[in-house]
Amino acid sequence: MAGTERAKLKARQGVRTVAFGEMDVVEADTGKSVARDGVTMGEIVLRGGSVMLGYLKDQEGTKKSMRDNGWFYTGDVGVMHPDGYLEVKDRSKDVIICGGENLSSVEVEAVLYAHPAINEAAVVARPDAFWGETPCAFVSFKEGAAEKPTEKEIREFCKARLPLYMVPRTVVFQPELPKTSTGKVQKFQLRNMAKDLGKVYV
Repeated sequence: MAGTERAKLKARQGVRTVAFGEMDVVEADTGKSVARDGVTMGEIVLRGGSVMLGYLKDQEGTKKSMRDNGWFYTGDVGVMHPDGYLEVKDRSKDVIICGGENLSSVEVEAVLYAHPAINEAAVVARPDAFWGETPCAFVSFKEGAAEKPTEKEIREFCKARLPLYMVPRTVVFQPELPKTSTGKVQKFQLRNMAKDLGKVYV
C-alpha cells in the first residue's frame, strides 16, 4: 500500500477500547445515523461510562449537548466509512457552507500544508454576495523559502487537488498566524479578519 493511502487510513478513528461505549455520526436535527459511505457528513456523538455527565453549573449547555438517551453531541463533524471507522472532518463552527455545499476547512488546510513553501495554514469562511460563504486561506511561509508563491499560484496548486468549490477564493499572507499560548491557531480571530475584508462580489 502506498504511503499516502496508509496515512489516510491511519487518520481515521474508531477502535473500541474497554472504557469506551458507543459512537456514531448523525444528522444534527433528527439524530438519525448518516450513510456509511465515507462522504455524508454529520455530527459526531458519543455514549458510554467514560463520557461526562454534563457541564459544571451549566444546565443550558448540558441540555444542548447531552440528549437523545445519553448521547453527547460533540460539535465535531465527521463521516462514517463502510468498514465502521469514523473520520473527523472539522468542528461544526468551522464548516464552510459554499453555495449549499458543506466543505471541511481541515481538508483544504491539508492541501495547503502540502505546498513546499507554506509553513502554517488556516481556512475560515469569508462572506460572499453570491455563494453565501467562500473559503479564505491565511498562510505563512517557511523561513528561508526559496520562492514565495503568489495568491494565484496557491489557488492553482489547490485547483489541481480539490473540487473547485473548495478552492480558497481569497489567500491572505501573514508573517505568523495568531495562536494561543499552547500553539493552537485562533480561528475566531481569523474569522473576524475575514469579515473585515468585506463580502466577495466577483
